[in-house]
Amino acid sequence: MIHPDTELCFINNTVGYGVVAKKFIPKGTITWVQDELDSIYTPEQVAGINPLMQDYLETYCFTNGRGEKVLCWDIAKYVNHSFNPSCISTAYDFEIAVRDIYPGEQLTDDYGYLNVSEPFRPEDEGTERKVVYPDDLLKYHPVWDNTVIENLPNINKVAQPLQKFIPAAVWDEFSEVLAGRAALRSIRNCYFEQREANSA
Repeated sequence: MIHPDTELCFINNTVGYGVVAKKFIPKGTITWVQDELDSIYTPEQVAGINPLMQDYLETYCFTNGRGEKVLCWDIAKYVNHSFNPSCISTAYDFEIAVRDIYPGEQLTDDYGYLNVSEPFRPEDEGTERKVVYPDDLLKYHPVWDNTVIENLPNINKVAQPLQKFIPAAVWDEFSEVLAGRAALRSIRNCYFEQREANSA
């Protein structure tokens, strides 16, 4: 589930539509939670789907650490890529804003942590990275983890309308991280080795 203060807007002819903030969303805000309405497809289920729909899944799903395709039921599936994302995912099946997001600004993810099946070259943002690769999680998870850690102090300071959709056991575990009594689970845990799927 995407944050309620967002809407779908046309961005440009290159990326098409995207998700933008309707109101100010401060850093530390939980911006997305995987919930019970999101559809999860095993590799076997994907293989049995009409190839035209497989293309749809490839476009709008991400792959979790178990190799399952996750299709968000709401506009979250339209969140665009950025090498300088406004949001970062965690190993707890939710994302947080890692900087302030202003009205009209896009909520973006780095697709490098979404287990893309093939490399792709997005719009050039003037960053050092130019291509998203399937194994980016192996290379950049320390950077993403550190960015989340830097934002942990903000999480209890801002309104969290999506917190109630996080399973209680998951939030209890994450609360231990916020209290400094446990280490953050690395987003490295979300990595799925694509060769495993191809050789199965």
